[in-house]
Amino acid sequence: MAFSYSKWKLHRTVDRSPPEQPYPGVSILKPLTGVDPNLFSNLETFFTLDYPTYEILFCVENEQDPALMLVNSLIHKYPQVDARYFVSGMRVGVNPKINNMHPAYMAAKHPLILVSDSGIRMRDDTLLDMVQHMKEDVAIVHQMPFTYDADGFAAVYEKVYFGTAQARMYLGADFLGINCHVGMSSLMRRCALEEAGGLAAFGEFLAEDFFMAKAVLSRGWRLRVASLPALQNSGDKSIGGLQARLKRWARLRIAMVPTTALLEPLSECLPLGAGAAWAAGQLFGAEPLPFFLVHVLVWFLSDWLMLRSVQNGSPPFTKVEFLLAWVWSECCAPLVLATAVLRPEISWRARSYRLDWGGRAHELKPKLKF
Repeated sequence: MAFSYSKWKLHRTVDRSPPEQPYPGVSILKPLTGVDPNLFSNLETFFTLDYPTYEILFCVENEQDPALMLVNSLIHKYPQVDARYFVSGMRVGVNPKINNMHPAYMAAKHPLILVSDSGIRMRDDTLLDMVQHMKEDVAIVHQMPFTYDADGFAAVYEKVYFGTAQARMYLGADFLGINCHVGMSSLMRRCALEEAGGLAAFGEFLAEDFFMAKAVLSRGWRLRVASLPALQNSGDKSIGGLQARLKRWARLRIAMVPTTALLEPLSECLPLGAGAAWAAGQLFGAEPLPFFLVHVLVWFLSDWLMLRSVQNGSPPFTKVEFLLAWVWSECCAPLVLATAVLRPEISWRARSYRLDWGGRAHELKPKLKF
């Protein structure tokens, strides 16, 4: 289902012809914390967008943040682009990203708000593609998470995960009308957010993207997935860093939708294959091991086709590298979920949080060391 949907949904040609009505202006919110080797090139892609009217509002937590130097450099390099920065944020909840963005959100002057994480790299036609998906009854247009091409096993692992397991769940959920909104690159109608209480109303949640989508859906708006995936391009790629993100996201899903802990293993290749092989042996007398191996082979080939569809061509690594990264990803997936269940505390940006059932977050005080 996800593969067929991806062939229809993703990588459509963006219409660059002049519109009948002028496109609405877009305010781009860029929350920043620190720098990495790719930050300058990532930010620069937002200064070269093929879109008539937009502004870029950078958000940093303090004046000592080294990201400010890069921001100032780009503002001077592209004086024709409307760009500003905001320092210190405003505390409206426990979510540091919401706190960081709130002053910029209040100062935004356009009816559409694009929230874009610091590690996102944009094609010049991406914003145009997202706005063209913003129909009259749509409140949020979001990009499916994917990755920009990079070298190293950690980059291969990241691309395999987001191009197979994540893409399968994301596209399947969107096809079935299930809220799958991930806010790393998300275009929203400001009026729809204001109907739900504005940006500050979601400061009590760490998964603010999920609850924003839930709020606008409850008011009769729709969500759309853009045809171009979000290109994550962090300069600090590591296996441990990606697994820490996956554990944090799993903890959030479990707190928001507790049935995740029971049902999510059934969406993974190895647990599902083991259960199906046992069931086939009990019900039909099939040999469990050959059944399991055929199941894994078919799943592996399907994931290869899924990745090629999301990549829109061949991935930038060999089939052997894909095999190694795929085996690693599938073997780690049950362990990531188990760790999330057994250790529910969330660590994010040097802070720790506890989640209530339903998703509300409480910041934990740092433990004193003697």
